[in-house]
Amino acid sequence: MAEQALGKLSEDQIETELEKVPEWAEINGQIQRTFQFEDFDQSISFVNKIAAYSEEVQHHPDILIRYNKVTLTVSTHDAGGITHKDFELAAKAEALAGVGG
Repeated sequence: MAEQALGKLSEDQIETELEKVPEWAEINGQIQRTFQFEDFDQSISFVNKIAAYSEEVQHHPDILIRYNKVTLTVSTHDAGGITHKDFELAAKAEALAGVGG
């Protein structure tokens, strides 16, 4: 499974995976989404949850915080592109933000 998670996905596979997290988009070989919260405190709370999860799985997104907006950008550097690990992180972020399963 870890080998599959590290294998770079084809464009068709990326399109299929994006259907599962429709708020995410492919941008320059990475996937990205901006979450919007009520205020800065909620943004930071979300970032802290993402940070804890990222440390647990050793897969870290780029994080941009703009008051009540948090943008996550992720790819798997070891694979040179987008992998299943990135979509696992995207799905977890959706759950942590309270917007997905």
